[in-house]
Amino acid sequence: MFLKKAALASTIALWASGAMACEIGARVNIIGNEFPAIQTVGAGAAECTGAEVTKNLTADHKDIHVAGMQGNPAEYTSAIVANSTLTILMNDDLVRPLDDLVAKYGQGLQPSQLITIDGKVMAVAFMANAQHLMYRKDILADLGVEPPKTYEEMLEIAQMIRDKGIMQNPVGGAYAAGWNLAQEFNNMFIGYGGTFFKEGSAEPNVNSEAGVNTLNMMKALSEYMNPDFLTHDSNATNAEYRAGNVALLNMWGSRAATQTTADGVTEEVKAGHAIAGPMTVGGGSIPASTLWWDGWTVAKNISDEEAEATFIAMMNGIRPELMQDAEVASQAVWLIEGYQPTDAAVGVFEAAQAGTKPYPMVPYMGLMHGALGNELADFLQGKESAEQALADVEAAYRAAAMEKGFLK
Repeated sequence: MFLKKAALASTIALWASGAMACEIGARVNIIGNEFPAIQTVGAGAAECTGAEVTKNLTADHKDIHVAGMQGNPAEYTSAIVANSTLTILMNDDLVRPLDDLVAKYGQGLQPSQLITIDGKVMAVAFMANAQHLMYRKDILADLGVEPPKTYEEMLEIAQMIRDKGIMQNPVGGAYAAGWNLAQEFNNMFIGYGGTFFKEGSAEPNVNSEAGVNTLNMMKALSEYMNPDFLTHDSNATNAEYRAGNVALLNMWGSRAATQTTADGVTEEVKAGHAIAGPMTVGGGSIPASTLWWDGWTVAKNISDEEAEATFIAMMNGIRPELMQDAEVASQAVWLIEGYQPTDAAVGVFEAAQAGTKPYPMVPYMGLMHGALGNELADFLQGKESAEQALADVEAAYRAAAMEKGFLK
């Protein structure tokens, strides 16, 4: 959707001027991730009066949002989603088209903000995101090296840091088995030029040269990570960096602004923290990363009154006045009127400028993501070959895709 810097920048002003009154007449219950930008959106929604607004913002949101929206009525009236999670909810017919609510309450929304699938508005985007390099500029300066542009250079620098006795495990990555590990594979696989599916079909295509190269690079990187890397999600990886144990990491742009403002960050890390764009791999020119949007939905299995209240509350959570708060403005690459890019946004903008590909929004990508997350840990633990791990991925994906009717 926003594939180039110019296209991304053109969507920054997305709202018409003027605040909207937020009075609601039915319950609102929000499920979503827990990083600062989403916490801000949830807090803004909770400012509405007239009915109760509750929220469950947790790193485990992907494990519970489907179950929480399957009931009738659904427990959650809105799920805050991204490229990947929207298709998962749509596969189970759990979110409603928003065209009628956009027509009634969304006069300030721009077309670029409306996530439209098969001609229907299914979500409202409020921020852009990508994973990119964060690093300790002080340590690299002491070594006399520039920030890595490629993952091969990252490995060379990591070895230099280890050889100098600065850090034993200088590389950080959100390699926690499951969703995070799969996403790191996705980034690297795209960088190697891989395609997840055979052209024009839902047939898997990850057991390939690009797939094997991806796993071998991930294995090489993991040898410079904390030995417990398969348990480290974004939160744990950031904690390692903030504690001064990591000098190089691939991390979400939505976390850039808070890397050095959280409690417990050492002064050395604060002074040495720096941000750069995503790296390439294998001699490729496409970044080993993915472009994302984050936005919100409205549940299908709720009353029209709850749907209307939810839409109004979520609009309040992304109102333009929020951009007048410098701390809030620094939390993300916001797609809100009045947003001015901050230093923390440089990585996401560089990702867009470099032609980073968007996360695939095909209905069966969620099944592939799940299979990758479940099947890759054995390779990284040395229990099986890359080819066998990828064969296991394809087998698990095929079984899930056949159950859902994507394959016969």
